[in-house]
Amino acid sequence: MRDKTTELHETGKKLGLKINIKKTKIMKVKTRKGGTVSIEGEDIEEVDQFTYLGSIMDRTGGTDADIRTRISKARQAFAMLKPVWKSTAFTENTKIQIFITNVKSVLFYGAETWRLTAGVQHQIQFFINKCTFWWPETINNKRLWERTNQGTSN
Repeated sequence: MRDKTTELHETGKKLGLKINIKKTKIMKVKTRKGGTVSIEGEDIEEVDQFTYLGSIMDRTGGTDADIRTRISKARQAFAMLKPVWKSTAFTENTKIQIFITNVKSVLFYGAETWRLTAGVQHQIQFFINKCTFWWPETINNKRLWERTNQGTSN
């Protein structure tokens, strides 16, 4: 019985496609490492994680690494806009729109693949709450989340 990698390679060749073995990596999810995969006698490198379309995939099949990376990128986006948050030239509504379009969009990119747990939800809530320190008055979490179109916090 032929393995799927050989089958893919041979089908690709029939269509005029060639797998670049130097650029190709393989990751086995939720399995032990072992057993090399090769094409035409050349082994394909096995990796523990890789980035695909901006999201981190790892061999555990979890989303923790991707969530940490997204929060870090959103934190950077938020920090780059520090002059906006400190400015009195922008209204609160304008700052909210800037936050939603420039920070939340970075934070939630690829979130549809995340496994949503109470811990993940807490991490996201904590990050957003921390970002909204520029509010002119002290408000409770429920009101904060309503103003930033988050719904209510738990």
